[in-house]
Amino acid sequence: MVKVKISDWKADTSMDEAYKALRTNIQFCGADKKVIAFTSCTPNEGKSNVTFHLAASLAESGKSVLLIDADLRKSVLMGRVHVEEEVMGLTHYLSKQAKLSDVICATNLPKFHIIFSGVVPPNPAELLGSRLFKDMIRLVRDVYDYIIVDTPPLGRVIDCAVVADSCDGTVIVIESGSISYHFVQDIKGQLEKTNCPIIGAILNKVDTKEYGKYGKYGKYGKYGEYGKY
Repeated sequence: MVKVKISDWKADTSMDEAYKALRTNIQFCGADKKVIAFTSCTPNEGKSNVTFHLAASLAESGKSVLLIDADLRKSVLMGRVHVEEEVMGLTHYLSKQAKLSDVICATNLPKFHIIFSGVVPPNPAELLGSRLFKDMIRLVRDVYDYIIVDTPPLGRVIDCAVVADSCDGTVIVIESGSISYHFVQDIKGQLEKTNCPIIGAILNKVDTKEYGKYGKYGKYGKYGEYGKY
């Protein structure tokens, strides 16, 4: 198994507390919510940052966690780690160029494993909707306590809706002051057409002057089972 080094997973004190609160909310969603897909309305809302730090926080608490980078179109996760050898990713596995054991990477944080996206394929939605992806999720859910799936913005492509069919819940990451209420409702409506419940929303990049102690991470939204904090 390839091992990669992560060095910036620990957030500052206020953000660390916010991720711990998010971690707790995820755990209180129930033991049946193991595979969770994260999406956003548009790019650059901080979705990948949220999924990375949440996965690390869950691992820090003692849970075994697999972070799957299913953003096959424009991944940023590889830039967060230090890699000393060639790493194959999800597209290699889904196109049958690698075995599952070849694409799961260990990290220097115990119990935290990552599957990177791999090379950009010509058919992302088809790969994510394949039987091989569904079978992969069935396999890893028996090994890990949580599988966090980072998917592309649903406001741009349908990939998250395709992935959601294999997940237990979805979460929408929303950039504060940037995304309209009606746009979020449209995205929420698209997710509701899948067989996967929306378990929460995260308001991200909140103005610290307005919301105080939670810093740039922000507070939690009102959908599903999260409640307000």
